[in-house]
Amino acid sequence: MTVVLASQSPRRKELLKWLIPDFMVQPADIDEEVKDQYAPKEYVMEMARQKSAVVAEKQPEALIIASDTVVVLADKILGKPKNRQEAFTMLKSMSGGSHLVYTSVVIRQQEKLEERLTSAKVTFYSLSDEEINHYLDSDDYKDKAGAYGIQNGAGVFVERIDGDYYSIVGFPVGAVNQMLKNFEY
Repeated sequence: MTVVLASQSPRRKELLKWLIPDFMVQPADIDEEVKDQYAPKEYVMEMARQKSAVVAEKQPEALIIASDTVVVLADKILGKPKNRQEAFTMLKSMSGGSHLVYTSVVIRQQEKLEERLTSAKVTFYSLSDEEINHYLDSDDYKDKAGAYGIQNGAGVFVERIDGDYYSIVGFPVGAVNQMLKNFEY
């Protein structure tokens, strides 16, 4: 049985290897622009559903694993920053407060479909402009929801986490492991 990860995220690839050593990577080309008609939880689930559906069309016999992550502050999705200034603004807005991170997972194998939404509440210390700029100098913010990667330099921003750490990283490996028990691969 072919297993396909519908993502190009290096973090997701690394974490899926903990569960399945041999799989294909086939990113789904979908429009991920945040649409106002979706609440954050609905949006993140819909993105994973769309990713899994696009890849399933190309690989109908495979087991498809798709995932998406959003950072939410005051009910507003903070997507991937378009540039350094937008990243700075996002990080500054999260400074000294809490935000939510939702990660959705959809696993599909022919007609069988399982979905899960995981979450974590992340509280940042108060951040100085100098701390934010130092982090931004690393370019780690690029292509990351909310402009940060907790597993890298932004980990020093975190005062507290309530929930699944791997949701914040972008692939809730424990939840995925539980979901995979319902599939044959």
